[in-house]
Amino acid sequence: MNSTERKEKRYLRRKEKRKQNKILFLSKYNNFDLLCSPDNLFKAYKKSIKDVSWKLSIQRYILNALKNINKSVHDLINEKNITKGFDEFDIFERGRIRHIKAVHIYERVIQKCLCDQILIPLLSRHLIYDNGASMKNKGLHFSMKRFKVHLSKYYRKYGNDGYCLSIDFKKYFDNVKHDILIEKLSKYIIDEKIIKLVKSLIIPFGDNTSLGLGSQISQIFALFYANDLDRFIKEKLKIKYYGRYMDDCYLIHNDKQYLKYCLDEIIKYCNKIGIIINVKKTQITKINHGVLFLKGIYSVTNTGKIKCRAVSSGRKRMLRKLYKFKKLLSEKKIRHIDIYTAYQSFRGNYRKRFNAFHTIRRLDYLYNSLFINEKLDSDNAV
Repeated sequence: MNSTERKEKRYLRRKEKRKQNKILFLSKYNNFDLLCSPDNLFKAYKKSIKDVSWKLSIQRYILNALKNINKSVHDLINEKNITKGFDEFDIFERGRIRHIKAVHIYERVIQKCLCDQILIPLLSRHLIYDNGASMKNKGLHFSMKRFKVHLSKYYRKYGNDGYCLSIDFKKYFDNVKHDILIEKLSKYIIDEKIIKLVKSLIIPFGDNTSLGLGSQISQIFALFYANDLDRFIKEKLKIKYYGRYMDDCYLIHNDKQYLKYCLDEIIKYCNKIGIIINVKKTQITKINHGVLFLKGIYSVTNTGKIKCRAVSSGRKRMLRKLYKFKKLLSEKKIRHIDIYTAYQSFRGNYRKRFNAFHTIRRLDYLYNSLFINEKLDSDNAV
């Protein structure tokens, strides 16, 4: 046996070992019994009530917690419908009205168990590292740090003469197609009972389209739905400095024309799976002029320093709040300690995220001028 044959045999052994490890992994988490376990459901219940146990609906569930968990086990084993409808309401967030479909606590506990015990272990290992939303040890600050890392690495290789393609998906959750999602999930979830349960949980959001805001499975599926697009950009288009936070993503490259080509290819790929690109928010900008990402404008100086300034909308929103707080305080509808806490929270977030020394100083001056004569321990009742 020569060296080439020995290498080939070693390769085949490694390939077979990887195959067996994959089969063991899939068999471990492709198990509907994990969802029917009272212990797992109890763990999900403890997590689901965290920080919301003051709500009346949660307290009602807590009073009969063991009985409710036992009912969940019975319903899952007998494949009964566990959906209880939604608590629907609208919230006004940053100038936009969002329609929330919050699931009832009974269904939320089952969804939590499904996500923690089955969906996240099976799906998270296939997500790219720079997909930063809704995962453990990741989140908003993780994505901002990764963006800075990409800018820093790009500068060390090419300098600050480059471009960034920023892409925003239009009504991303509303355009997720159920049949395409189930087809993608079927590659990794082979237990038919789990697939059947997943279908029953997403159908109430829409006939064949849409994932509602306010549900954990919606967050997981929204992450996973565009994962093939992430891999297409990373592996086919060869964009090294790429990242995505839910429906916002960026591509950094030294060739503007290649980024235009990438945008055309991304639009073609998105059309296949129903994702709509928001043309108004999609743009190519120079990295030394400033790139908008997650409410921050990032720029790279000639020396390689990365600066991040806040968009003006956040500052204007806090200005309006301070004047409203002053009016409510004079009417004794709010306490000064609550105003102080809200302002310090905003101030600390700005100091941590942005280079906003002068902005904070001007806001401090306004705050002091409005509330300098008010006592911090005021007992003005709400």
